[in-house]
Amino acid sequence: MNTCKQAPGAFIPVIDRNRCEGKGPCINVCPYQVFEMFTLPPEARETLSLKGKIKGFVHRWQQANVVLAERCMACGLCVSACPEQAITLARS
Repeated sequence: MNTCKQAPGAFIPVIDRNRCEGKGPCINVCPYQVFEMFTLPPEARETLSLKGKIKGFVHRWQQANVVLAERCMACGLCVSACPEQAITLARS
């Protein structure tokens, strides 16, 4: 199962809030339970672009959220699974 080449926490997933539509494949594909679905809070909605606000409204503000970044082993499955290309991996 572990084909990852990084130590846990060396990289963390970063979600582009303007792109995420809360479809959830990242949650299902992650072997380390790094993500969960949540409702984007009103204060975070204010910083979205117009396109991000429209997407958010249409999808009831549901988005993926990184809850256990320290478990991420940079396998990239979430990046590949995201249909909106909303996830990148950044060195922590």
